[in-house]
Amino acid sequence: MNSRLLLTTSPLPNLWDGWTVRPASADALAHAAGLLVPHDGQPVRDVQHRPDRWALLTLVSGAVRGGLPVLAWGTGAALAGRVLGAAIQAGTKAEGRESTVEEWAALPRTAHAERWLGSAPLLWRAGTVTAWAGGTLPDPLKLEFLTGLKTPGPRTPATPLESIGGEAALRPLLADFYARARADAVLGPIFAAHVSGWEAHLEAVTAFWVTMLGGPTQAGGQHWRGNLNHIHAPLGVRGVHLARWLALFRASAEAHLPSDAAQVLISRAEAMGTRLGRKPTGAKP
Repeated sequence: MNSRLLLTTSPLPNLWDGWTVRPASADALAHAAGLLVPHDGQPVRDVQHRPDRWALLTLVSGAVRGGLPVLAWGTGAALAGRVLGAAIQAGTKAEGRESTVEEWAALPRTAHAERWLGSAPLLWRAGTVTAWAGGTLPDPLKLEFLTGLKTPGPRTPATPLESIGGEAALRPLLADFYARARADAVLGPIFAAHVSGWEAHLEAVTAFWVTMLGGPTQAGGQHWRGNLNHIHAPLGVRGVHLARWLALFRASAEAHLPSDAAQVLISRAEAMGTRLGRKPTGAKP
């Protein structure tokens, strides 16, 4: 982890006291000291037709699950509240010189409020999340957040993908596995008969594993959608093929990953093998 790196979901015009601030991405969460979710004025409650907002909610959710310190304000605070299951309210709340933005989060169940504006929690905290419902972040709150980052605590991987080292660790493992499979006496003939474009096949398989391990849909990248049984049904895959597939996959995982990370993949592969080995309902033995 870079102890001086902050990620942000929106561009920030001002300097952050010597901290490096970069655009947030799911892959970068594991390497940052904290995540900033600034006010951007974009919708929070009604995002049905906004895949960009769903992607942002997914990113913030990953940071929260992983225990990354999060500082959110304005619509960013509402996003954080939504991630934590809070209802999103519309209509600015104001009192004196302070006010919320147009959309703000009711107090999440796991949070405690330190300041209120009528029925709106102006400043609330939940775990590693600090949220300010106003559109402008107060300097004391910013300073408090940065000071707290100087002694970061241990982080929990936000997804199984992060726990194995991300897509960067997955790609060489899959390349090794398919090299073994293509040379294998049992599996090689099946792949030779059904796969002609290996580069495209590896990209599709990588997208599958990224998706299955809770990874993000990257902008412009692949996201696997499909049905394993439907894809494999025409291939004539039998128990002997599945057993060999699992043995080779286990060998590749153990060759490329530490024991705990390898077991994450092996257990997923074994579960998939079990599903593929089941006969469809009504099928003849």
